[in-house]
Amino acid sequence: MFMLLVDVMIVQVALPTIQRSLGATFSDLEWVISGYALALAALILTSGTLADRFGRKRVFVIGLVVFTVASLLCGLANSAAFLIAARALQGVGGAALFATSLALIGQEYRGRRLVTAIAVWGSVTGGGVSMGPLVGGVLTTALGWRWIFFVNLPIGAVTLALTLMRVVNVRDPQAKRLDWAGLLTFSSGLFLLVFGLVRGNDDGWSSPTVLGAMVAAVILLIAFAAIEARQRYAMFDLQLFRKPAFTGVSIATFAIAAGMFAMLIYITLYLQNVLGYTPLEGGLRLLPATLLIFIVPLASRRFTERVPPGLPLGGGMLLVGAGLLLMRAMVGLNTDWTALLPGLLVVGFGVGFANPAIGQIALRVVPPQRSGMASGISNTFRVAGLSCGVAALGAIFQQSVASSLTTSIGAAHAGLSRVVVAAGPQAAAAAAHGQPGTPAAARAAFVSGLELLLVVGAVVVLVGAAATVMVRRRDFQARQAPALPQPEATPEPVRT
Repeated sequence: MFMLLVDVMIVQVALPTIQRSLGATFSDLEWVISGYALALAALILTSGTLADRFGRKRVFVIGLVVFTVASLLCGLANSAAFLIAARALQGVGGAALFATSLALIGQEYRGRRLVTAIAVWGSVTGGGVSMGPLVGGVLTTALGWRWIFFVNLPIGAVTLALTLMRVVNVRDPQAKRLDWAGLLTFSSGLFLLVFGLVRGNDDGWSSPTVLGAMVAAVILLIAFAAIEARQRYAMFDLQLFRKPAFTGVSIATFAIAAGMFAMLIYITLYLQNVLGYTPLEGGLRLLPATLLIFIVPLASRRFTERVPPGLPLGGGMLLVGAGLLLMRAMVGLNTDWTALLPGLLVVGFGVGFANPAIGQIALRVVPPQRSGMASGISNTFRVAGLSCGVAALGAIFQQSVASSLTTSIGAAHAGLSRVVVAAGPQAAAAAAHGQPGTPAAARAAFVSGLELLLVVGAVVVLVGAAATVMVRRRDFQARQAPALPQPEATPEPVRT
Protein backbone atom coordinates (compact mmCIF):
# COMPACT_ATOMS: atom_id res chain seq x y z
CA MET A 1 0.00 0.00 0.00
CA PHE A 2 2.83 2.40 0.77
CA MET A 3 4.39 2.19 -2.71
CA LEU A 4 0.94 2.22 -4.30
CA LEU A 5 0.17 5.57 -2.68
CA VAL A 6 3.68 6.92 -3.13
CA ASP A 7 3.19 6.34 -6.86
CA VAL A 8 0.26 8.77 -6.82
CA MET A 9 2.67 11.62 -6.01
CA ILE A 10 6.16 10.36 -6.80
CA VAL A 11 6.04 11.33 -10.48
CA GLN A 12 5.38 15.00 -9.74
CA VAL A 13 8.94 15.90 -8.74
CA ALA A 14 10.36 14.08 -11.77
CA LEU A 15 8.12 15.74 -14.38
CA PRO A 16 10.72 18.24 -15.66
CA THR A 17 13.26 15.42 -16.07
CA ILE A 18 10.71 13.17 -17.79
CA GLN A 19 9.74 16.02 -20.11
CA ARG A 20 13.34 16.51 -21.24
CA SER A 21 14.04 12.78 -21.52
CA LEU A 22 10.95 11.83 -23.55
CA GLY A 23 10.23 15.13 -25.30
CA ALA A 24 6.81 15.26 -23.64
CA THR A 25 4.37 18.16 -23.91
CA PHE A 26 2.74 19.72 -20.86
CA SER A 27 -0.50 17.91 -21.76
CA ASP A 28 1.41 14.61 -21.81
CA LEU A 29 2.71 15.31 -18.32
CA GLU A 30 -0.80 15.95 -17.00
CA TRP A 31 -1.92 12.57 -18.31
CA VAL A 32 1.07 10.80 -16.77
CA ILE A 33 -0.47 11.79 -13.43
CA SER A 34 -4.17 11.61 -14.31
CA GLY A 35 -4.00 8.31 -16.23
CA TYR A 36 -2.84 6.47 -13.12
CA ALA A 37 -5.36 8.09 -10.78
CA LEU A 38 -8.24 7.63 -13.23
CA ALA A 39 -7.61 3.91 -13.68
CA LEU A 40 -7.41 3.54 -9.91
CA ALA A 41 -10.67 5.34 -9.25
CA ALA A 42 -12.57 3.72 -12.11
CA LEU A 43 -11.76 0.11 -11.21
CA ILE A 44 -11.62 0.02 -7.41
CA LEU A 45 -15.32 -0.80 -7.07
CA THR A 46 -15.14 -3.60 -9.61
CA SER A 47 -12.05 -4.97 -7.88
CA GLY A 48 -13.93 -4.99 -4.58
CA THR A 49 -16.73 -6.99 -6.18
CA LEU A 50 -14.25 -9.47 -7.67
CA ALA A 51 -12.52 -9.78 -4.29
CA ASP A 52 -15.77 -10.73 -2.55
CA ARG A 53 -16.60 -13.21 -5.30
CA PHE A 54 -13.26 -14.93 -5.96
CA GLY A 55 -11.32 -14.19 -2.78
CA ARG A 56 -9.48 -11.17 -1.47
CA LYS A 57 -6.05 -12.78 -1.45
CA ARG A 58 -6.44 -13.96 -5.04
CA VAL A 59 -7.44 -10.53 -6.33
CA PHE A 60 -4.70 -8.87 -4.27
CA VAL A 61 -2.05 -11.17 -5.77
CA ILE A 62 -3.25 -10.57 -9.34
CA GLY A 63 -3.27 -6.83 -8.74
CA LEU A 64 0.22 -6.94 -7.23
CA VAL A 65 1.61 -8.80 -10.26
CA VAL A 66 -0.03 -6.37 -12.72
CA PHE A 67 1.19 -3.35 -10.74
CA THR A 68 4.76 -4.66 -10.55
CA VAL A 69 4.95 -5.54 -14.26
CA ALA A 70 3.48 -2.15 -15.17
CA SER A 71 6.13 -0.47 -13.02
CA LEU A 72 8.80 -2.23 -15.07
CA LEU A 73 7.16 -1.01 -18.29
CA CYS A 74 7.02 2.56 -16.94
CA GLY A 75 10.74 2.47 -16.25
CA LEU A 76 11.46 1.17 -19.76
CA ALA A 77 9.24 3.73 -21.53
CA ASN A 78 10.81 5.41 -24.56
CA SER A 79 7.95 7.78 -25.37
CA ALA A 80 5.34 9.81 -23.52
CA ALA A 81 2.50 7.75 -25.02
CA PHE A 82 4.08 4.50 -23.82
CA LEU A 83 4.59 5.93 -20.33
CA ILE A 84 0.97 7.12 -20.13
CA ALA A 85 -0.29 3.67 -21.18
CA ALA A 86 1.98 1.94 -18.66
CA ARG A 87 0.83 4.32 -15.92
CA ALA A 88 -2.79 3.45 -16.70
CA LEU A 89 -1.89 -0.26 -16.43
CA GLN A 90 -0.28 0.52 -13.08
CA GLY A 91 -3.62 1.98 -12.03
CA VAL A 92 -5.44 -1.21 -13.07
CA GLY A 93 -3.22 -3.30 -10.81
CA GLY A 94 -3.33 -0.67 -8.10
CA ALA A 95 -7.13 -0.75 -8.05
CA ALA A 96 -7.06 -4.40 -6.98
CA LEU A 97 -4.57 -3.58 -4.22
CA PHE A 98 -6.58 -0.60 -3.01
CA ALA A 99 -9.89 -2.47 -2.98
CA THR A 100 -8.61 -5.41 -0.97
CA SER A 101 -6.32 -3.70 1.54
CA LEU A 102 -8.90 -2.82 4.19
CA ALA A 103 -10.85 -6.03 3.57
CA LEU A 104 -7.75 -8.16 4.20
CA ILE A 105 -7.14 -6.28 7.45
CA GLY A 106 -10.77 -6.80 8.47
CA GLN A 107 -10.61 -10.56 7.88
CA GLU A 108 -7.32 -11.08 9.73
CA TYR A 109 -7.81 -8.94 12.87
CA ARG A 110 -10.45 -8.39 15.54
CA GLY A 111 -10.89 -6.19 18.60
CA ARG A 112 -7.91 -4.16 19.74
CA ARG A 113 -5.67 -5.83 17.18
CA LEU A 114 -7.98 -4.48 14.49
CA VAL A 115 -7.64 -0.96 15.90
CA THR A 116 -3.85 -1.27 15.87
CA ALA A 117 -3.83 -2.73 12.36
CA ILE A 118 -6.01 0.11 11.06
CA ALA A 119 -3.72 2.62 12.80
CA VAL A 120 -0.79 1.15 10.86
CA TRP A 121 -2.90 1.24 7.67
CA GLY A 122 -3.70 4.88 8.35
CA SER A 123 -0.02 5.69 8.78
CA VAL A 124 0.84 3.96 5.54
CA THR A 125 -1.96 5.50 3.45
CA GLY A 126 -1.42 9.03 4.69
CA GLY A 127 2.34 8.81 4.77
CA GLY A 128 2.52 7.16 1.36
CA VAL A 129 1.01 10.16 -0.40
CA SER A 130 3.04 12.61 1.68
CA MET A 131 6.32 10.72 1.16
CA GLY A 132 5.92 10.70 -2.61
CA PRO A 133 7.77 13.99 -3.23
CA LEU A 134 10.66 12.98 -0.94
CA VAL A 135 11.06 9.47 -2.37
CA GLY A 136 10.77 10.84 -5.89
CA GLY A 137 13.35 13.52 -5.14
CA VAL A 138 15.86 11.04 -3.72
CA LEU A 139 15.52 8.58 -6.60
CA THR A 140 15.45 11.20 -9.35
CA THR A 141 18.50 13.01 -7.98
CA ALA A 142 20.56 9.89 -7.21
CA LEU A 143 19.59 7.37 -9.90
CA GLY A 144 17.40 9.04 -12.53
CA TRP A 145 13.66 9.25 -13.10
CA ARG A 146 13.26 5.65 -14.29
CA TRP A 147 14.10 4.40 -10.80
CA ILE A 148 10.95 5.92 -9.35
CA PHE A 149 9.30 2.96 -11.10
CA PHE A 150 12.05 0.32 -10.88
CA VAL A 151 12.03 0.62 -7.07
CA ASN A 152 8.62 -1.08 -7.06
CA LEU A 153 10.08 -4.33 -8.44
CA PRO A 154 11.86 -5.69 -5.32
CA ILE A 155 9.10 -4.39 -3.06
CA GLY A 156 6.49 -6.12 -5.20
CA ALA A 157 8.44 -9.40 -5.16
CA VAL A 158 8.80 -9.42 -1.37
CA THR A 159 5.14 -8.49 -0.84
CA LEU A 160 4.05 -11.25 -3.20
CA ALA A 161 6.07 -13.87 -1.31
CA LEU A 162 4.71 -12.76 2.08
CA THR A 163 1.12 -12.70 0.81
CA LEU A 164 1.34 -16.19 -0.65
CA MET A 165 2.80 -17.56 2.59
CA ARG A 166 0.81 -15.72 5.24
CA VAL A 167 -2.61 -14.61 3.96
CA VAL A 168 -5.70 -16.82 3.73
CA ASN A 169 -8.03 -16.45 0.73
CA VAL A 170 -11.50 -15.44 1.97
CA ARG A 171 -14.56 -14.88 -0.20
CA ASP A 172 -18.23 -14.08 0.28
CA PRO A 173 -20.36 -17.19 -0.51
CA GLN A 174 -23.20 -14.91 -1.61
CA ALA A 175 -21.07 -12.59 -3.71
CA LYS A 176 -22.75 -11.17 -6.78
CA ARG A 177 -21.87 -11.35 -10.45
CA LEU A 178 -19.81 -8.63 -12.06
CA ASP A 179 -21.91 -5.53 -12.68
CA TRP A 180 -20.89 -4.63 -16.24
CA ALA A 181 -23.42 -1.83 -16.67
CA GLY A 182 -22.28 -0.19 -13.45
CA LEU A 183 -18.62 -0.60 -14.37
CA LEU A 184 -19.01 1.01 -17.80
CA THR A 185 -21.15 3.96 -16.69
CA PHE A 186 -19.05 4.77 -13.63
CA SER A 187 -15.67 4.43 -15.37
CA SER A 188 -16.75 6.44 -18.40
CA GLY A 189 -18.43 9.13 -16.30
CA LEU A 190 -15.43 9.62 -14.04
CA PHE A 191 -13.02 9.69 -16.98
CA LEU A 192 -15.04 12.34 -18.83
CA LEU A 193 -15.38 14.44 -15.67
CA VAL A 194 -11.63 14.58 -15.09
CA PHE A 195 -10.97 14.98 -18.83
CA GLY A 196 -13.21 18.05 -18.90
CA LEU A 197 -11.50 19.55 -15.84
CA VAL A 198 -8.02 18.95 -17.28
CA ARG A 199 -8.85 20.35 -20.73
CA GLY A 200 -10.98 23.30 -19.62
CA ASN A 201 -8.26 25.95 -19.52
CA ASP A 202 -6.61 24.80 -22.75
CA ASP A 203 -9.69 24.38 -24.93
CA GLY A 204 -11.91 26.93 -23.18
CA TRP A 205 -14.67 26.12 -20.73
CA SER A 206 -17.33 26.85 -23.36
CA SER A 207 -15.70 24.71 -26.06
CA PRO A 208 -17.82 21.85 -27.47
CA THR A 209 -15.22 19.30 -26.34
CA VAL A 210 -15.20 20.40 -22.71
CA LEU A 211 -18.94 21.05 -22.45
CA GLY A 212 -19.71 17.75 -24.15
CA ALA A 213 -17.41 15.87 -21.79
CA MET A 214 -18.88 17.49 -18.68
CA VAL A 215 -22.51 16.97 -19.76
CA ALA A 216 -21.81 13.36 -20.73
CA ALA A 217 -20.09 12.80 -17.38
CA VAL A 218 -23.14 14.03 -15.46
CA ILE A 219 -25.49 11.88 -17.56
CA LEU A 220 -23.34 8.77 -17.12
CA LEU A 221 -22.95 9.21 -13.37
CA ILE A 222 -26.70 9.72 -12.96
CA ALA A 223 -27.24 6.59 -15.07
CA PHE A 224 -24.78 4.75 -12.82
CA ALA A 225 -26.77 5.69 -9.72
CA ALA A 226 -30.02 4.62 -11.39
CA ILE A 227 -28.53 1.28 -12.46
CA GLU A 228 -27.15 0.55 -9.00
CA ALA A 229 -30.48 1.44 -7.36
CA ARG A 230 -32.19 -1.27 -9.42
CA GLN A 231 -29.56 -3.96 -8.92
CA ARG A 232 -30.32 -6.46 -6.18
CA TYR A 233 -26.61 -7.06 -5.64
CA ALA A 234 -24.94 -3.95 -6.99
CA MET A 235 -21.20 -3.38 -6.93
CA PHE A 236 -21.98 0.02 -5.36
CA ASP A 237 -24.75 -0.79 -2.92
CA LEU A 238 -26.62 2.48 -2.39
CA GLN A 239 -28.31 0.98 0.68
CA LEU A 240 -25.03 1.45 2.54
CA PHE A 241 -25.70 5.19 2.38
CA ARG A 242 -28.84 4.72 4.45
CA LYS A 243 -26.43 4.66 7.35
CA PRO A 244 -25.49 8.28 8.05
CA ALA A 245 -22.07 7.17 9.32
CA PHE A 246 -21.17 5.65 5.96
CA THR A 247 -22.38 8.72 4.09
CA GLY A 248 -20.47 11.04 6.40
CA VAL A 249 -17.20 9.15 6.17
CA SER A 250 -17.50 8.93 2.37
CA ILE A 251 -17.90 12.71 2.07
CA ALA A 252 -15.01 13.26 4.48
CA THR A 253 -12.78 10.83 2.57
CA PHE A 254 -13.43 12.61 -0.73
CA ALA A 255 -12.91 16.03 0.86
CA ILE A 256 -9.58 15.33 2.53
CA ALA A 257 -8.21 13.77 -0.66
CA ALA A 258 -9.41 16.62 -2.89
CA GLY A 259 -8.62 19.46 -0.52
CA MET A 260 -5.37 18.33 1.12
CA PHE A 261 -3.63 15.45 -0.66
CA ALA A 262 -4.17 17.05 -4.08
CA MET A 263 -2.73 20.27 -2.63
CA LEU A 264 0.64 18.58 -2.04
CA ILE A 265 1.41 18.80 -5.76
CA TYR A 266 1.22 22.59 -5.71
CA ILE A 267 3.11 22.95 -2.44
CA THR A 268 5.84 20.79 -3.98
CA LEU A 269 5.91 23.01 -7.09
CA TYR A 270 6.11 26.11 -4.87
CA LEU A 271 9.13 24.72 -3.03
CA GLN A 272 10.92 23.88 -6.29
CA ASN A 273 9.80 26.52 -8.78
CA VAL A 274 9.51 29.57 -6.53
CA LEU A 275 11.86 28.90 -3.61
CA GLY A 276 14.37 27.17 -5.87
CA TYR A 277 14.89 23.88 -4.03
CA THR A 278 15.89 20.69 -5.81
CA PRO A 279 13.44 17.75 -5.80
CA LEU A 280 15.35 16.20 -2.90
CA GLU A 281 15.55 19.45 -0.92
CA GLY A 282 11.84 20.12 -1.46
CA GLY A 283 10.92 16.63 -0.31
CA LEU A 284 13.01 17.00 2.83
CA ARG A 285 11.12 20.17 3.75
CA LEU A 286 7.87 18.21 3.75
CA LEU A 287 9.39 15.57 6.03
CA PRO A 288 8.19 17.03 9.39
CA ALA A 289 4.55 16.76 8.33
CA THR A 290 5.16 13.35 6.78
CA LEU A 291 6.64 11.99 10.01
CA LEU A 292 3.59 13.16 11.96
CA ILE A 293 1.28 11.42 9.50
CA PHE A 294 3.19 8.21 10.23
CA ILE A 295 3.60 8.62 13.98
CA VAL A 296 0.29 10.10 15.18
CA PRO A 297 -1.93 7.10 14.27
CA LEU A 298 0.31 4.72 16.20
CA ALA A 299 0.89 7.03 19.16
CA SER A 300 -2.81 7.88 19.54
CA ARG A 301 -4.34 4.43 19.08
CA ARG A 302 -5.13 4.01 22.80
CA PHE A 303 -6.99 7.31 22.73
CA THR A 304 -8.89 6.42 19.56
CA GLU A 305 -9.93 3.07 21.08
CA ARG A 306 -11.83 4.92 23.83
CA VAL A 307 -13.68 7.55 21.81
CA PRO A 308 -16.22 7.33 18.98
CA PRO A 309 -14.44 7.25 15.58
CA GLY A 310 -16.32 10.37 14.51
CA LEU A 311 -14.38 12.43 17.07
CA PRO A 312 -10.83 11.87 15.72
CA LEU A 313 -12.16 12.06 12.16
CA GLY A 314 -13.93 15.38 12.64
CA GLY A 315 -11.22 16.82 14.87
CA GLY A 316 -8.49 15.72 12.50
CA MET A 317 -10.17 17.33 9.52
CA LEU A 318 -10.65 20.58 11.44
CA LEU A 319 -6.91 20.57 12.09
CA VAL A 320 -6.18 19.96 8.41
CA GLY A 321 -8.39 22.88 7.39
CA ALA A 322 -6.78 25.11 10.00
CA GLY A 323 -3.31 24.09 8.84
CA LEU A 324 -4.08 25.00 5.23
CA LEU A 325 -5.40 28.41 6.30
CA LEU A 326 -2.29 28.93 8.43
CA MET A 327 -0.10 28.24 5.40
CA ARG A 328 -2.19 30.72 3.41
CA ALA A 329 -1.50 33.38 6.03
CA MET A 330 2.25 32.73 5.98
CA VAL A 331 3.08 32.05 2.31
CA GLY A 332 4.52 34.91 0.29
CA LEU A 333 7.00 36.07 -2.34
CA ASN A 334 9.88 36.55 0.05
CA THR A 335 9.16 33.96 2.73
CA ASP A 336 11.42 31.05 3.55
CA TRP A 337 10.06 27.50 3.69
CA THR A 338 10.02 27.71 7.49
CA ALA A 339 7.03 30.05 7.20
CA LEU A 340 5.06 27.03 5.98
CA LEU A 341 6.27 24.78 8.80
CA PRO A 342 3.60 25.60 11.45
CA GLY A 343 0.80 24.93 8.96
CA LEU A 344 2.45 21.75 7.71
CA LEU A 345 2.76 20.43 11.26
CA VAL A 346 -0.91 21.15 12.01
CA VAL A 347 -1.88 19.38 8.79
CA GLY A 348 0.31 16.41 9.74
CA PHE A 349 -1.41 16.07 13.11
CA GLY A 350 -4.83 16.34 11.48
CA VAL A 351 -4.20 13.71 8.82
CA GLY A 352 -2.68 11.43 11.45
CA PHE A 353 -5.95 11.48 13.40
CA ALA A 354 -8.35 11.43 10.45
CA ASN A 355 -6.87 8.72 8.26
CA PRO A 356 -7.20 5.71 10.61
CA ALA A 357 -10.70 6.84 11.60
CA ILE A 358 -11.74 6.67 7.95
CA GLY A 359 -10.65 3.03 7.81
CA GLN A 360 -12.35 2.12 11.09
CA ILE A 361 -15.67 3.65 10.15
CA ALA A 362 -15.71 2.16 6.66
CA LEU A 363 -15.24 -1.35 8.08
CA ARG A 364 -17.26 -1.18 11.30
CA VAL A 365 -20.58 0.01 9.89
CA VAL A 366 -21.01 -2.97 7.52
CA PRO A 367 -21.25 -6.72 8.17
CA PRO A 368 -17.91 -8.57 7.79
CA GLN A 369 -18.97 -10.28 4.55
CA ARG A 370 -19.51 -6.84 2.95
CA SER A 371 -16.05 -5.57 3.85
CA GLY A 372 -14.78 -5.98 0.28
CA MET A 373 -17.45 -3.63 -1.03
CA ALA A 374 -17.00 -1.20 1.86
CA SER A 375 -13.24 -1.11 1.31
CA GLY A 376 -13.75 -0.58 -2.41
CA ILE A 377 -16.22 2.26 -1.93
CA SER A 378 -14.03 3.96 0.68
CA ASN A 379 -10.96 3.84 -1.51
CA THR A 380 -12.95 4.90 -4.57
CA PHE A 381 -13.95 8.09 -2.77
CA ARG A 382 -10.33 8.59 -1.72
CA VAL A 383 -8.81 8.21 -5.20
CA ALA A 384 -11.69 9.92 -6.99
CA GLY A 385 -11.25 12.84 -4.60
CA LEU A 386 -7.54 12.96 -5.36
CA SER A 387 -8.08 12.72 -9.12
CA CYS A 388 -10.84 15.34 -9.19
CA GLY A 389 -8.92 17.51 -6.73
CA VAL A 390 -5.77 17.55 -8.85
CA ALA A 391 -7.79 18.40 -11.96
CA ALA A 392 -10.02 21.03 -10.33
CA LEU A 393 -7.23 22.71 -8.36
CA GLY A 394 -5.09 22.69 -11.49
CA ALA A 395 -7.83 24.44 -13.45
CA ILE A 396 -8.28 27.07 -10.72
CA PHE A 397 -4.52 27.53 -10.35
CA GLN A 398 -3.85 27.95 -14.05
CA GLN A 399 -6.74 30.40 -14.43
CA SER A 400 -5.48 32.43 -11.48
CA VAL A 401 -1.93 32.53 -12.85
CA ALA A 402 -3.17 33.57 -16.30
CA SER A 403 -5.30 36.34 -14.79
CA SER A 404 -2.37 37.64 -12.74
CA LEU A 405 -0.05 37.64 -15.76
CA THR A 406 -2.63 39.47 -17.86
CA THR A 407 -2.87 42.18 -15.21
CA SER A 408 0.88 42.56 -14.71
CA ILE A 409 2.49 42.12 -18.15
CA GLY A 410 -0.40 42.11 -20.61
CA ALA A 411 -2.78 39.68 -22.26
CA ALA A 412 -0.21 38.70 -24.89
CA HIS A 413 1.72 36.76 -22.24
CA ALA A 414 -1.19 35.13 -20.40
CA GLY A 415 -0.41 31.96 -22.32
CA LEU A 416 2.74 31.62 -20.24
CA SER A 417 0.58 30.37 -17.38
CA ARG A 418 1.16 26.73 -18.33
CA VAL A 419 4.91 27.30 -18.33
CA VAL A 420 4.73 29.03 -14.94
CA VAL A 421 2.68 26.21 -13.44
CA ALA A 422 4.80 23.38 -14.79
CA ALA A 423 8.33 24.77 -14.86
CA GLY A 424 8.46 27.97 -12.80
CA PRO A 425 9.13 31.68 -13.25
CA GLN A 426 12.60 31.31 -14.79
CA ALA A 427 11.29 29.00 -17.51
CA ALA A 428 8.52 31.50 -18.18
CA ALA A 429 11.11 34.25 -18.60
CA ALA A 430 12.96 32.15 -21.17
CA ALA A 431 9.72 31.43 -23.02
CA ALA A 432 8.94 35.16 -23.09
CA HIS A 433 12.32 35.83 -24.78
CA GLY A 434 13.53 38.27 -22.16
CA GLN A 435 10.34 40.31 -21.78
CA PRO A 436 11.16 42.81 -18.97
CA GLY A 437 9.51 42.05 -15.66
CA THR A 438 8.47 38.52 -16.61
CA PRO A 439 10.31 36.62 -13.81
CA ALA A 440 8.92 38.85 -11.06
CA ALA A 441 5.43 38.80 -12.56
CA ALA A 442 5.52 35.02 -12.96
CA ARG A 443 6.71 34.55 -9.39
CA ALA A 444 3.96 36.82 -8.05
CA ALA A 445 1.35 35.04 -10.18
CA PHE A 446 2.45 31.64 -8.87
CA VAL A 447 2.26 32.74 -5.23
CA SER A 448 -1.13 34.41 -5.77
CA GLY A 449 -2.47 31.20 -7.31
CA LEU A 450 -1.15 29.10 -4.44
CA GLU A 451 -2.76 31.44 -1.90
CA LEU A 452 -6.11 30.94 -3.63
CA LEU A 453 -5.68 27.17 -3.73
CA LEU A 454 -4.90 26.98 -0.02
CA VAL A 455 -8.18 28.75 0.76
CA VAL A 456 -10.13 26.53 -1.65
CA GLY A 457 -8.53 23.40 -0.21
CA ALA A 458 -9.31 24.50 3.35
CA VAL A 459 -12.96 25.13 2.48
CA VAL A 460 -13.28 21.69 0.88
CA VAL A 461 -11.73 19.98 3.92
CA LEU A 462 -13.92 21.93 6.36
CA VAL A 463 -17.04 20.90 4.43
CA GLY A 464 -15.87 17.32 4.90
CA ALA A 465 -15.36 18.00 8.60
CA ALA A 466 -18.95 19.21 8.86
CA ALA A 467 -20.12 15.94 7.31
CA THR A 468 -18.59 13.96 10.17
CA VAL A 469 -21.48 14.95 12.44
CA MET A 470 -23.36 12.20 10.57
CA VAL A 471 -21.10 9.57 12.15
CA ARG A 472 -23.27 8.20 14.96
CA ARG A 473 -22.41 5.66 17.65
CA ARG A 474 -25.56 3.59 17.06
CA ASP A 475 -24.46 2.74 13.51
CA PHE A 476 -21.53 0.81 14.98
CA GLN A 477 -23.59 -0.87 17.69
CA ALA A 478 -25.87 -2.32 15.03
CA ARG A 479 -23.04 -3.85 13.05
CA GLN A 480 -23.54 -7.41 14.26
CA ALA A 481 -27.21 -7.29 13.37
CA PRO A 482 -28.32 -7.62 9.76
CA ALA A 483 -27.97 -3.93 8.96
CA LEU A 484 -28.91 -4.41 5.33
CA PRO A 485 -31.74 -6.49 3.85
CA GLN A 486 -30.51 -10.00 3.10
CA PRO A 487 -32.30 -12.60 0.95
CA GLU A 488 -31.53 -15.30 3.50
CA ALA A 489 -29.39 -15.95 6.54
CA THR A 490 -25.88 -14.80 5.71
CA PRO A 491 -23.33 -17.61 5.89
CA GLU A 492 -19.84 -17.14 7.21
CA PRO A 493 -17.19 -16.00 4.73
CA VAL A 494 -15.52 -18.95 2.99
CA ARG A 495 -11.79 -19.49 3.57
CA THR A 496 -9.97 -21.32 0.80
